[in-house]
Amino acid sequence: MSRATRRLPRTLHPIAWWIWAIGLAVIASRTTNPLLLGLVLVVAGVVVAARRTEAPWARAFKLYLLLGIVVIAFRVGFRVLLGGDVGAGEHVLFTMPRIPLPGFMAGVQLGGAVSADSVVSAAYDGLRLATLLCCIGAANTLANPKRALRVLPAALYELGVTITVAITVAPQLVESVQRVRRARKLRGDTARGRRAVRGIAMPVIHDALDRSFQLAAAMDSRGYGRSGAVPTRVRRVTAVLLLAGLVGLCLGTYGLLDTTTPRVLGVPTLAFGIALAAAGIVLGGRRVRRTRYRPDPWARPEWCTALSGIAAAVATIAAGAHNASALNPSTFPLAWPTLPLLPTVAILCALLPAVITPPPPLPTPSPTRPAPPPAAREPVAAHA
Repeated sequence: MSRATRRLPRTLHPIAWWIWAIGLAVIASRTTNPLLLGLVLVVAGVVVAARRTEAPWARAFKLYLLLGIVVIAFRVGFRVLLGGDVGAGEHVLFTMPRIPLPGFMAGVQLGGAVSADSVVSAAYDGLRLATLLCCIGAANTLANPKRALRVLPAALYELGVTITVAITVAPQLVESVQRVRRARKLRGDTARGRRAVRGIAMPVIHDALDRSFQLAAAMDSRGYGRSGAVPTRVRRVTAVLLLAGLVGLCLGTYGLLDTTTPRVLGVPTLAFGIALAAAGIVLGGRRVRRTRYRPDPWARPEWCTALSGIAAAVATIAAGAHNASALNPSTFPLAWPTLPLLPTVAILCALLPAVITPPPPLPTPSPTRPAPPPAAREPVAAHA
């Protein structure tokens, strides 16, 4: 395949976008540094702006940004309301009146002294959660959920359908709101505030119900939920493998998180659980019959996109193991965050998909009716 062919407009493999976004989410989960979190948001926003399509789900990134702002506001608000005197630092901003609570709510207090240290700490935590949401929103914006469903293992097909329907709710609601607002403007309705919300809410809810009925009818007509003939022995072995794999995953994860447990309970148990779960998924896929038309290619752009997210996450984890204070700046006492070099370069490497991936295909213009010939538009002269 030539270089010019690889640069032709096409949509990237959805799994590559999800791996890239999960790498950014891992970075966000490992740090509370607002400079690094802001850099992650900038990288995700630039890649989304450069490689998003014109599909309905590709317009939901703004919604995730707004949701992140709401998360930060709620986190800070709860810290101010419930975190008075808890870890109060030297810089007290104001003092709220303390409200007495019943005895069964011991350990919870309302009001008290609110310091800048606690507010900044809550803002850091809220920004981290908001960045995680935006990373998932970037994957949901860039990856086609229907194409992602096709690459799942056959045993996870029904679960994948459920997840796909769940993550497409927000983009569909955004599309419905935009369509209703456009229709209201065409009708000359310029109401704002509560009147506009009431006028938009009911059509949006009605549209959501119509979509759900159409989705249910489409799934039923395509034979969703049917299963092939599998012997009882294979079903029992599949169930045992999946349960044993789940137990191994739980024990292995616990062994990795708790340093006091034996080493055998960590990585070996986790690897054994993954192997059992994979075997169960392979056996369970025999009862699901699927056909695949025109599979998605996995070429050099997909490898570069996935590796950029993985490399950024690995470099950030390594930097945190070497200098944890740079990724988690102090808030008690309050200190100005610094911008470490290695995590910054690693996050900037995640910008590569905006350049090395092929551009998304342009939407196909709708056919227009040809204009009538000039003679047909001239008025006919009246006969004397």
